[in-house]
Amino acid sequence: MQDFFQTIVRALPNLLLGAGVTLVLTAVAIVLGMTLGTFIGIARLSPIPAIRWITRAYVDFFRGTPLLVQIFWIYFGFPALSNSLGIKFTMNQWTAAILALTLNSAAYLAEIIRAGIQSIEIGQREASESLGLGANQTMRYVIFPQAFRRMIPPIGNEFITLLKDTSLVAVIGLEETFRRGQLIVAQTYQAFEVYTAVALIYLLLTSLSSQFFTFLEKRMDPVERARRKAVSPPLRAQAE
Repeated sequence: MQDFFQTIVRALPNLLLGAGVTLVLTAVAIVLGMTLGTFIGIARLSPIPAIRWITRAYVDFFRGTPLLVQIFWIYFGFPALSNSLGIKFTMNQWTAAILALTLNSAAYLAEIIRAGIQSIEIGQREASESLGLGANQTMRYVIFPQAFRRMIPPIGNEFITLLKDTSLVAVIGLEETFRRGQLIVAQTYQAFEVYTAVALIYLLLTSLSSQFFTFLEKRMDPVERARRKAVSPPLRAQAE
C-alpha cells in the first residue's frame, strides 16, 4: 500500500502538467465552440430553407460520428487530401486537437442554444416588437439573456463531457493528462497506480466544474437573486 501511494505522489507533478493542458484545451474549445454554436443555433431557426439544411447537416455529421474519427479525419485526413491535390500542408497536434474539439462541441452547443431560444414564450417576442425593437435587438436584449439562463445546466454538462473527451487527443500524441499517464506507465510498468491517479485528476476537474456551473446557475436565477436581496438588510440599515 505504501508503494501504491508513493507511485501516485511521484507521478502527480507530471500528471498535473498534463491537467493544465487538458484545461487549456477544454477552455479554448468551449469558447470557440460556444461562439460557432451560437451562430449555427440561430441559423437553425432561419426562415431560409437552404441555411437550415446546411446547419442541420453540420450538426448531424458531428453529432453522428465519433469524436475519435473526427480527430483522425482532421489530423491525418486534411493533410492527406491537400497533398494529393499537390498542396503541401501539415497540421500540428494543438491545431488539430482544438479544431476537432471545437467543431464537435459546436454541434452539441448549437442544439442547446436552439432549444434554449425556442423555449422562450412567443409573447416575449411579440411584446418586444410592440415596443419597437427590431429582430436583432429582440434577440440580443430580450430572448437570448433569458434563454442563456436556461442553457447553463446543459452547457455545464457539455463542458464536463468535453473535458473528459480531451483524453482522446492522446491518439495524436498531444501530452494532456491521459497521454502523460500512458508515458509514465511505459516507463514504470505500474499501470494500476498511475491510471488511478489519472482518474482522480479527471474526477477532481469534473467535480470542480460541476460546482462552478451550479454556482453560476444560482447566481443567474432571478428568483434566487430576489430572495438574496430580500434576506440581506439594506445598506442604509447596516450603516445605521
